Amino acid sequence: MLAFLVVVAVTGCAVTTDGRAVSIYEDPFAVAGMPAQGGPTGPRAGVADSTRAIEGTDGGPIDILAANAITDIETYWAREYPAVFRGSFYPVAGLLSWDPDDDGPSFCGTKTDINAAYCTAEDRIGWDRAYLLPSLVNAFGPMAVVMVLAHEYGHAIGQKAGLVGADDPGIVFEQQADCFSGAFLRHVAEDDAAHFTLNTSDGLNSVLAATVSVRDTDPSDPRSSHGSAFERVTAVQIGFTDGPAACARIDADEIQSRRADLPQRFHIRGDDGELPVTAESVAAIFESFETVFALADPPSLDLSGVDAACPDAEPTEPVSFCPATNTIGVDLPALAERGQSNTGDDQGKIFSADVTGDYSAYVLVASRYTLAVQRDSGMSLSGPKAALRAACLSGAVTAALSPENARADDVAGPVWLSPGDLDEAISGLLSDGLAASDVDGNTVPSGFSRVDAFRTGVLGGQQECDGRYR
Repeated sequence: MLAFLVVVAVTGCAVTTDGRAVSIYEDPFAVAGMPAQGGPTGPRAGVADSTRAIEGTDGGPIDILAANAITDIETYWAREYPAVFRGSFYPVAGLLSWDPDDDGPSFCGTKTDINAAYCTAEDRIGWDRAYLLPSLVNAFGPMAVVMVLAHEYGHAIGQKAGLVGADDPGIVFEQQADCFSGAFLRHVAEDDAAHFTLNTSDGLNSVLAATVSVRDTDPSDPRSSHGSAFERVTAVQIGFTDGPAACARIDADEIQSRRADLPQRFHIRGDDGELPVTAESVAAIFESFETVFALADPPSLDLSGVDAACPDAEPTEPVSFCPATNTIGVDLPALAERGQSNTGDDQGKIFSADVTGDYSAYVLVASRYTLAVQRDSGMSLSGPKAALRAACLSGAVTAALSPENARADDVAGPVWLSPGDLDEAISGLLSDGLAASDVDGNTVPSGFSRVDAFRTGVLGGQQECDGRYR
């Protein structure tokens, strides 16, 4: 029997199999080249705790969790730092834990409060063990604490490597730190961390949700420095996918290139960017989609409800596409409920696990419209690639609705994107993924992959979607 030797070599973002270059995005059930699968997430059982010294510690479970995280993070950087930057890696000079209710030591010259931070002047990382870190655990699980500390250590790496200067805007510091945390999370997901594991399904979804919860809501506010949820998740995904060397390339110009076509301010003072979901607003945004895609046979809009009797697709509430009739059906009351803003609903909570608003609803209409786009191109509407194409094309049409987009004059529709809309879409993609589902409502298990597809469309447009999810 004649046998062929199959050589698989990983180089950058492609794998060569039988002489054919295959993108890491070829497998819709993969996460940046890793299998998307469930499994353990969080602290490993039976592993000795770190002995890393922490000033002010109470010796409780939160500080033990933090010490184990710092130890794994430092082990990672001891290996990666010399490979990416010049010189040797040196751990931060100290760690500090505090309870904001106590008269504890100062951190970076100020009274300690509900926070976690890296102090450049002292080369120390500190955290609040009484409120902040326990709230992260309660809302998102222990790996959220690991992510936050990896972010703070990312600030230390940026300083030690000389990546940032006094004149750099704060967003550069934050995006680099988010990216470095993503690179470390990849290390954990690859089962290389001594104290923690991270699955690439619900485990990674929860970590990204924690990133979404701490975001800037108004990019024009001079106090905004962390970035929007969309920007924060983008930076984490860059690190997770491409490693720390890619993080080192993030600077003000790179960030601006991603921001260029996206809304950066509210155009009317006092505007919250929310457009209530009504028959008129859905019809208006539908008209905008028609302008963006300009299909020869555009779908029709039915606001009387989803078509439960569609012969070639399962209904998806609250918006459904029926290929046989080329109709998008909308359950308007259910869609309006989906589009309710939850701003102010989490009084007393440090973190909100979900970000909802008008675009939580409108992105679902966009995703069903993109199924009509796929139908028009003769593509299959079933399966994981159709689902990710829907997410990607939803991102493309979303960006086209931005008033800052180069195509804004061509679109000239009655509905425009506002700051915060992308964050609402990202949160929905992480929580249930309906905007990244095929014609029958089936989606891929990884929120990372769903979000990655959406942001590919936002930043790369329809052409990028067609190339990646062919």
